[in-house]
Amino acid sequence: MYIHEKSNWIKFSYDVKKILSPLASLRHSQGRLLGQMESLGFSLREEAMLTTLTLDVLKSTEIEGEILDKDQVRSSIARRLGLINHDLIASSRNVDGVVEMMLDATQNYNKELTDERLFGWHAALFPIGYSGMYRIEVAKYRTGEMQVISGAMGKERVHYEAPKPERLSSEMADFLMWLNNTEDIDLVLKSAIAHFWFVTIHPFDDGNGRIARAIADMILARSDGSSQRFYSMSNQILADRKEYYNILEATQKGDSDLTAWLVWYLECLQRALDATEHILESILSKAKFWDTHRETSLNERQRKILNRLFDDFDGKLTSSKWAKICKCSSDTALRDIQDLIAKEILYRTSEGGRSINYELERIK
Repeated sequence: MYIHEKSNWIKFSYDVKKILSPLASLRHSQGRLLGQMESLGFSLREEAMLTTLTLDVLKSTEIEGEILDKDQVRSSIARRLGLINHDLIASSRNVDGVVEMMLDATQNYNKELTDERLFGWHAALFPIGYSGMYRIEVAKYRTGEMQVISGAMGKERVHYEAPKPERLSSEMADFLMWLNNTEDIDLVLKSAIAHFWFVTIHPFDDGNGRIARAIADMILARSDGSSQRFYSMSNQILADRKEYYNILEATQKGDSDLTAWLVWYLECLQRALDATEHILESILSKAKFWDTHRETSLNERQRKILNRLFDDFDGKLTSSKWAKICKCSSDTALRDIQDLIAKEILYRTSEGGRSINYELERIK
């Protein structure tokens, strides 16, 4: 029996004693992070928010097995937030749709969540009415039954069966009434409960996980009292994906006691906040680098690669990778690299042979 098959299943409970300590620690970390960000200049805060939102969109989608183009996501966000001091490229409809949903959730965090707003998010996620190769019901609650399944054909394992479609209208009415109510509950806990509640109802044909995480981010923005996002819950969920699905499945097969889910959520969010330290260090290093080299003569290819090296560059930098990214010849790439070595910006690592690669010199 699944949790939603029990009477009064939404009468959720939890052990306050087990929640208080991780919640207090988390709230302290939130306050410290927001204080750190307030101490930064406007341009650094802008860069931190753009980096975090890009990460959130990429990782929330990757949890579902879909990989988006990072540069397109970053450009789409920058364009919609009016951040014009960034290199912008064209972005696809499916990238723009995910970005539009996430920005509506986090920038309009105090706006009431309604059926119509959710339908708009769903339509943005599936602009042509298909999920992969399959046509789905878009901008409406599903009319068919829903199972969460894994495994090869003939060896499928059913992890979860969602409520019947005829129940969705009343189930979503209860959920939205609770979500929009300003009852006296800590907003971080509300974020966790909202995430679990929505994904348990599973009201759409597809996209339920992404929308659940957008709702959670919306409530977390309320808890911060700010539309500026400096940490990514989706990035941490992806890192802890196995535990994420395990705790969801266990809780959906339990009673209405959400203690285990809430503890896991709080600990996951704490790890997300801790990981922001790395993002902040990278942004500060990038700012220091460009301040040091503000008068250094560099071409567009060099600037493009140097910026990428500060933004989680994939793997090691080689001349062939340079040529591919910049769409230039190998000779041009090598000349660019040798020029940066002469300017003491890059250095060649000790690895030889076909493994020749390059790294940034540390700014003194």
